Amino acid sequence: MFKPSRRGFMVGCSAAIAAFTGGLTFTAFGSPADEPNHDILLTVFLRGGMDGLSVVAPIGGADRGYYEANRENLAVPAGGEGGLLQLDNRFGLHPAAAPLLDLYQANKLAVIHAAGLTSDTRSHFDAMQYMELGTPGSKSTTSGWLTRHLATLSSMPDDVIIPVMASGNLQPDSLRGNRETIGMTSPDDFTFSGHWRYRDLQRQALRDLYTGDSWLHAAGEQTLNAVDVVEYANPGDYTPENGAEYPSDSFGRGLQTVAQVIKMQLGLRAATIDLGGWDTHEYQGDQGSGYFADRLGVLSRGLHALMLDLSNSAGTDHSRRLTVVVMSEFGRSFRENASRGTDHGHGNVMFVLGGTVNGGQVHGLWPGLAPERLYDRRDLEITTDYRRVLSEVMIRRFGNPNLGVVFPGYADYQPLGVVRGTDIAANYSTEPVDTPPVEDPGGTIPNNPTPTPTPIPVPDNMDERVFMPVVSR
Repeated sequence: MFKPSRRGFMVGCSAAIAAFTGGLTFTAFGSPADEPNHDILLTVFLRGGMDGLSVVAPIGGADRGYYEANRENLAVPAGGEGGLLQLDNRFGLHPAAAPLLDLYQANKLAVIHAAGLTSDTRSHFDAMQYMELGTPGSKSTTSGWLTRHLATLSSMPDDVIIPVMASGNLQPDSLRGNRETIGMTSPDDFTFSGHWRYRDLQRQALRDLYTGDSWLHAAGEQTLNAVDVVEYANPGDYTPENGAEYPSDSFGRGLQTVAQVIKMQLGLRAATIDLGGWDTHEYQGDQGSGYFADRLGVLSRGLHALMLDLSNSAGTDHSRRLTVVVMSEFGRSFRENASRGTDHGHGNVMFVLGGTVNGGQVHGLWPGLAPERLYDRRDLEITTDYRRVLSEVMIRRFGNPNLGVVFPGYADYQPLGVVRGTDIAANYSTEPVDTPPVEDPGGTIPNNPTPTPTPIPVPDNMDERVFMPVVSR
């Protein structure tokens, strides 16, 4: 919880006067019901190409045999100590991801297997740009998919202190062209330095500079407003709630920062965070151990801590208004290489977490691991376009149907049922349409109850499978 110190209160009050006289109309500290547009999207990008077939692997049947034959050293045992944690009758979760099993069993984590970018590339840089720009096959667009999503939200308010946040100092390509993004490594560092009297002089001097009416002046004023309010909250005294323990690294600190900003109720609509280190060409770790397991443990503990921290804050479950999408630019090769690692692949696994997720099941069409069903006879095939998952979140959680603007060229969208919400007709035009705000973004949707988990169908014939086709404010 936030406990403003006397010094922070004095500095914050004087700063708040300047902020509010600058035209700020949003109340920074209120109840979730008072915060406009309080559904929030957090995208977690795993850079380097995560090995999804080690995270969620087959536990039986013919695919288990193919899995063990192609991963003599890397295969995670099907069960027992150090073995896969059963998700359903076909798949198991890597033991290092045990914290995610709690969320899965609580219906707060959905797994989408055989998902990803359908473009034929094994270049890290190309694949990441294609995914984040939302234009597979093209890197020429001047804006990211998340920027276009936010720009076409009819219910996006004009005056918000921190509408968009990127954890760290760099703006990802998904937010390319967005002029409202606040880059923040930690709220405790998001302040002026030195004695408070000197900080006030800095503050006033900068406010005197940003008094024009251009977008640059507006961005400067917004940043100063954000600094003022965050400083007042005295974030250095923050203690994660409900016993949550974040990893003690930059990823853990970034997730804690997201939780802090959400609880401050500053109008956050979208946030991004990266976790790198997944390019495991060498010594990935035998039988589920080693480097990969360590990396996966950081991811899993961090996500579990975030959901736990937000689940009950003074009686408010902030996790009900948060949707987390976890993705990577591509998966790894099905067969391990001579260095006991994996090379650049194709299909992968995606996670969606949150209080309004249809969790507790593995979504999507599983293509199988038989040689004739592999992509290029070497990688997991993709049966779910990653844009299908993001489009469902846009439509059901945010009431934004403007797929033609956000994902130009993408058509024939059909929901997988990953999240709960109201379905509205997709707009494939390049002209956005206005839609009313989501009626109950944080609540349960009676017309979309959590379905009973069912096994993923496996096509009898590969030819019969159905594939999804491939302005800032």
